[in-house]
Amino acid sequence: MGIETLIAGMPGTVAQGIIYGIMALGIYITFKLLNFADLSVDGSFATGGAVAAMVIISGRSWILALVLALIAGAIAGFITGFLHTVLGIPDILAGILTQLALYSINLRIAKNQPNTPISVDKYNLAVSLRYKTDALLTVLIIAVIIIAIMYWFFGTEMGSALRATGTNPSMAKAQGINVNVMKALGLVISNALVAFAGALFAQFNGNADVNMGRGAIVIGLASIIIGDVLCNAFFRKKSTFWLSLSFVILGGILYYIFIAIVLWLKMPANDMKLFTAIIVAIFLAVPYLKGKANSSFAKAAKKGGDNNA
Repeated sequence: MGIETLIAGMPGTVAQGIIYGIMALGIYITFKLLNFADLSVDGSFATGGAVAAMVIISGRSWILALVLALIAGAIAGFITGFLHTVLGIPDILAGILTQLALYSINLRIAKNQPNTPISVDKYNLAVSLRYKTDALLTVLIIAVIIIAIMYWFFGTEMGSALRATGTNPSMAKAQGINVNVMKALGLVISNALVAFAGALFAQFNGNADVNMGRGAIVIGLASIIIGDVLCNAFFRKKSTFWLSLSFVILGGILYYIFIAIVLWLKMPANDMKLFTAIIVAIFLAVPYLKGKANSSFAKAAKKGGDNNA
């Protein structure tokens, strides 16, 4: 494949990156704001796809499909929150239990079909890989709307309470904030966004698979980390909340561009998880190594100043 093929497919690659960036915005709520290790997203991503596929096959509109996928994801997040806050199950285990349960639930939603096709030839879809440019414009508008809503919500009293819960639960509790309710709310919103992205992804690819969410948490974290590193590199301490959210989307786009380049270079598809791990490891290491280097330079400068004195 020539460079022309890579460039021709770039609108579809960017559109897919934005969809995963929307999913990453959901993970951002738990990972960055709540400091909650929620592993249920692998299941709720597929739940969104399964719900959307079945709604569209039944003859309903893609708008209803997205709304019901959002609600299904919210329910999944509530279950994780219930397991953690009411039953006292640790966050990681609560997410794993929900994820395991969702696999069977997703199969039931899809009427025991592991893969449900929703061809754009038969159904009216929100986005489709066949129409890359239109899909890119649609998901970009959706991403902008979601960022605007998140920016507004987390500036409200309830949103601020949720952020305070993640920053310092003890202090938040002392201020009269119901920490458990805020955790559950965060999980509901997070998984709702993840399922919404899953519904978009299923329509974009033309099918909903029960395994489509496998590794979603890794891709989401990769998008967040890539975006965070770039945001800090460009803006440093001048970064704002809306910029952080925007760079999560950018992180998703860059991640999929990396993957597209890897595939274009004809590297083994079976090594994709390895490439993902390497990408995430590199971007995780950059802030640490940069800080260590700055610290070394500072120490050297201080030592030089002491010697001169």
